[in-house]
Amino acid sequence: MIGLIQLVNHANVMLNNMQIGAINRGILALIGIEKADNETSAEKLIDRILDYRIFTDDAGKMNLNLKSIDGGLLLVPQFTLVAETNKGTRPGFSKGMSPQEGSVLFAYLANYAKKIYSNVETGKFGVNMQVTLCNDGPVTFILTS
Repeated sequence: MIGLIQLVNHANVMLNNMQIGAINRGILALIGIEKADNETSAEKLIDRILDYRIFTDDAGKMNLNLKSIDGGLLLVPQFTLVAETNKGTRPGFSKGMSPQEGSVLFAYLANYAKKIYSNVETGKFGVNMQVTLCNDGPVTFILTS
């Protein structure tokens, strides 16, 4: 499982001109789900995102995690993160989990996150969304589980 995390001042996700998720200061996490992923990898990724120290302390060092700043977490499924791009001029998606299984696993990941952390919003699996963000820094990392 891949999580591309971005430190944001604010972010939201729209579907059919309606806002379905929004956060203020926190992390926007784009989630890619591969065939071999399971509930354990989903839990590991969420735990890692919540504990990853990318927010600056009073000394300007990246020592604070999302929980310590009580920030928002916006989880957005993005199947293109698992694309194979090492050759040719068109991405391949054979490493990605099927949409049916991926939808179930993304729902599990989102529910797990909401169970252990109170400030979680999500996008919707398998639809065309519009994501707006103000990346702070910019600070962006790729995490895997």
